[in-house]
Amino acid sequence: MFTTNEGSFDRAFRVIVGLGLLALFFLYPQASWRYWTLIGIVPLLTGLVGWCPLYSVFGLSTCPTKR
Repeated sequence: MFTTNEGSFDRAFRVIVGLGLLALFFLYPQASWRYWTLIGIVPLLTGLVGWCPLYSVFGLSTCPTKR
């Protein structure tokens, strides 16, 4: 059902960005924009799982192809 459609660089980048955004949530507890950083959950989860729903919708893949 869910085939991997993210390459290793793409996955690592998503995890780093997701963790960075979530870190901002905890570093700035009084900021009015802090809840926007919770969007970091999306790249973190897609990076950990290796499957991006938007890539599937548009038929994209950053995985190296095996021939």
